[in-house]
Amino acid sequence: MRVGLIGFGKTGRAVASVLLDSELTQLQWVMRQSHVLEHRSVAEFLGVKSDEPALILSKAEFTAANLLDQKPVDVIIDFSGDSGLSYYGEAAAKRGITIISAVSQYEPETKERLKALASQTVVMHSPNITLGINFLMISAKILKNIAPYTDIEIIEEHFKLKPEVSGTAKVIAKQLDLDESQIKTIRAGGIIGTHEILFGFPYQTVRLKHESISREAFGNGIVFAVEQLQGKSKGFYSMEDLLLPFFRLTDEDSDTSQKSKKPWWRFWAN
Repeated sequence: MRVGLIGFGKTGRAVASVLLDSELTQLQWVMRQSHVLEHRSVAEFLGVKSDEPALILSKAEFTAANLLDQKPVDVIIDFSGDSGLSYYGEAAAKRGITIISAVSQYEPETKERLKALASQTVVMHSPNITLGINFLMISAKILKNIAPYTDIEIIEEHFKLKPEVSGTAKVIAKQLDLDESQIKTIRAGGIIGTHEILFGFPYQTVRLKHESISREAFGNGIVFAVEQLQGKSKGFYSMEDLLLPFFRLTDEDSDTSQKSKKPWWRFWAN
């Protein structure tokens, strides 16, 4: 699958390295706001070996329509910010290009604009696209349905200088119908990100915990999403939509069973 990446910050760079290494994806270009690094090879900049043509481009050089006509892709992956969608959204949807947005926070009107594009193409949005976090949230919702009487606490840990409460923790709280005041925050050292959901039963405790080891975990989730969205009808999807079929413990869905055996994790298995 030919992919283009919007955004090249710390997370975007980690994702780019995963996309370059994946057999499923072919990174065609990276688009960023700044002219810095313009026309540099992504692989060269990251110090990895790759035959893919990926170049670093700036928005001032191309309109989205010109970019997508001259350097076509099948999927656009967005790790930019709230304003990124206004650059490429309409042009991508008009051409039937799949949109995968991993922007953590959108203004309400931008989120509605993203959903509206789903009438023209396949659109997926996930504020945290790591497989582990999304598995954790689904598992937590299932456990809450089983035992709605339990005490539930959310604990999030991040690096010392992170000022705000984790956006992912807020999403977890919303998914579990909990007030954000129930989020416990720890700031220490260089912790990349840890989220824990504690279920307090009368005679036992269950802890669901996810720890980010490196930002390449976001690339892991992107490759999974790219694979699972292939062949989907146009519409708006979440990571939960893609993961729920895998919660079946039987092989009722042979297509899902076969897909789960494909080596989308290959980039860290070598």
